[in-house]
Amino acid sequence: MDSTLTYDTLRFEYEDFPETKDPVWILGRKYSVITEKEDILLDVTSRLWFTYRKNFPAIGGTGPTSDTGWGCMLRCGQMIFAQALVCRHLSRGWRWMKGKRQTNNYFNVLNAFIDKKDSYYSIHQIAQMGVGEGKSICQWYGPNTVAQVLKKLATFDTWSSLAVHIAMDNTVVMEEIRRLCRSSYPCAGAAAFPAAETDLFSNGYPDEVEVSDRQSLWKPLVLLIPLRLGLTDINEAYMETLKHCFMMPQSLVVIGGKPNSAHYFIGYVGEELIYLDPHTTQPAVEPSYSCHIPDESFHCQHPPCRMSITELDPSVAVGFFCNTEEDFIDWCQQIKKLSLIRGVLPMFELVERQPSHFSNPDVSNLAPDSSDADKLERFFDSEDEDFEILSL
Repeated sequence: MDSTLTYDTLRFEYEDFPETKDPVWILGRKYSVITEKEDILLDVTSRLWFTYRKNFPAIGGTGPTSDTGWGCMLRCGQMIFAQALVCRHLSRGWRWMKGKRQTNNYFNVLNAFIDKKDSYYSIHQIAQMGVGEGKSICQWYGPNTVAQVLKKLATFDTWSSLAVHIAMDNTVVMEEIRRLCRSSYPCAGAAAFPAAETDLFSNGYPDEVEVSDRQSLWKPLVLLIPLRLGLTDINEAYMETLKHCFMMPQSLVVIGGKPNSAHYFIGYVGEELIYLDPHTTQPAVEPSYSCHIPDESFHCQHPPCRMSITELDPSVAVGFFCNTEEDFIDWCQQIKKLSLIRGVLPMFELVERQPSHFSNPDVSNLAPDSSDADKLERFFDSEDEDFEILSL
């Protein structure tokens, strides 16, 4: 058994939301506990919740059949990326309700994360792609590693046609992002598929779906920013900036957690962060022959967990989704305004062009969308050591 907390054998009591006048922020939406409690819970339940699973097909054919004890950051990476796909294909306002029939696009998104080797963002794909990042299968990831892996996997997701940018060295370069998002790659668009219940799905959409050759003027952007917000504990000077990230309509928002225990943070209330916890082992889910996916276990139907913001490990990755260029322009304006607030310390720098201190030849020779992300990660990243599982 490892040092990461699992709830498989525990009778775990989930606390309800506190009765407070403080606003609750969930992924850029503001709520009142007093008047909108049901709306808060419905919003949380609608997020795709990925946890440890057991008895899935062996990774690599002969590898592990469960990710209990090592896959929590991989599951958090799935959750933050799934939120981007939900915004891309279903909208931020989409809601899941138990027993309500969902659209094909919903099942297309969910199927892209199912635990099998040919799903775009499955635990199988993430673990095996991580080998190229220097991580053996069953080795724990840090936030930066899972971000780099998801970026690589997204290049195969022609349906979503995302531009994934990972801002390194605490710097977001607007010129690089515009160049990436205005690229002339074909865009599949987000139109609903003419799929029937009997369609056979592979990597998140029916085999017969044709990718449009329409040239997109702006590829939807997933922006991931790996950050270190302190040495051993989060620096209090960053806390207000971090809170503001949860208020932005483009927010996805944070993957990180406590040492040895990763969480997906989706909101905050007062001085507490609200998160989805992957540390529950559930049986693997297999789509039926008709491709119906039993989906109840992919939605957290109890009040979400909370923890003090002061307990957050300083190594995190913050995520944003800009569906249009207007969304990106608005996000840049919000970040610039945030930097002007007195007493608020920015977590990262927003600049127009690549700074001169990026001129190191080992770094500048890498294009912003380079597939050689492992070099870039090794140059900047050291946070994984802080999250290693202590014993197995």
